[in-house]
Order: sequence, then structure tokens, then C-alpha cells
Amino acid sequence: MTSAGSVTSYEHLIREIPDFPEEGILFRDITPLLLDPVGFAWAIDRMTQAAGTMPLDVIVAVEARGYLFGAPMARALDVPLIPVRKVGKLPYKTVSIEYALEYGSATVEMHEDGIHPGQRAVLVDDLLATGGTLKAAEGLVHKAGGITVGATVLIELAELSGRALLGDYPVHTLMHL
Repeated sequence: MTSAGSVTSYEHLIREIPDFPEEGILFRDITPLLLDPVGFAWAIDRMTQAAGTMPLDVIVAVEARGYLFGAPMARALDVPLIPVRKVGKLPYKTVSIEYALEYGSATVEMHEDGIHPGQRAVLVDDLLATGGTLKAAEGLVHKAGGITVGATVLIELAELSGRALLGDYPVHTLMHL
């Protein structure tokens, strides 16, 4: 919604790339949205508003495109940003978890001291497809003693039913493609 209350859609700024990164995958490219300052601000503002309705202590953003949204959200909400990265990319002691992708598997990790026991986390990513990446981030939060209280993503591919894999917390999405 714009401040005037009219519905605004930026779905036209999401480019579809067939057969990337593998044959049979329809990749959603957010680069055109990032190139549009108004559309990008719209997305960050809406995702920040959604996260701000949840009782959060930290933002947990998933590499790499989740950082594009998570960092400005954490700054606006005045909470720490906890990065979730691919295995081997963080310099300190980590907790890790393996998860299934739409087209394979991967391992992600975060610093073991990123979240303190009892802290409430909102997960942030650009896309919810099968739910594996966000479920892995949720697992890392749990391993560190935290609690996942919600998630916010730019795009949800509802036909892949990824939301069903996630815990019983609010999941806010801006676009359903």
C-alpha cells in the first residue's frame, strides 16, 4: 500500500529467467527491483513494517539477497543483524545445518554467539520457495538458543508450499508469484 492507500504492485520488476541455475528451474531475478529506487524502498518499507509488528530482538538475514533487505530493516528497527552464510564463509565459531534446495542441498551457518538464549528472531530472505533455506535459518536460531517469532520475504512461490515447512509463526510476503 502506498501512503495514499492505493494498491501498488512492483511484480513487473521481478524478471523470470528459465533454466537457471539448472534446467527446469524458473529463477526469479530481483535485480530490476533493486535498480528501481522507488520499488526497492517500497519493498524495504513494507518488510520493515511487517517485522516491526512482531516481538523481535534480532533480524536473521539469509545470504545473499536476504542481506539486501535485512540490513536496512535491522537499522530501521534498531536491532542487531545476524547473517546466515554458506559454510566456510564466517571467521569465528559457528553453528551449522544442512538443508534441501529446490535443486540440491546446501549447508549454512551463523556465528554461535550471534543469538543469545531467549532472543526473538525474525527471519528475512528475498524468496520463499520450498522453505528449506528459511527452515535452516530457523534451525540455526534454535541451535543458538533463540526463538523464531516470524519471517518476512519479498516473494513467495505458493505452488511450492514452502510455508508448510516452517514453524507456527507469522510469515509475511509482499508478492505471490
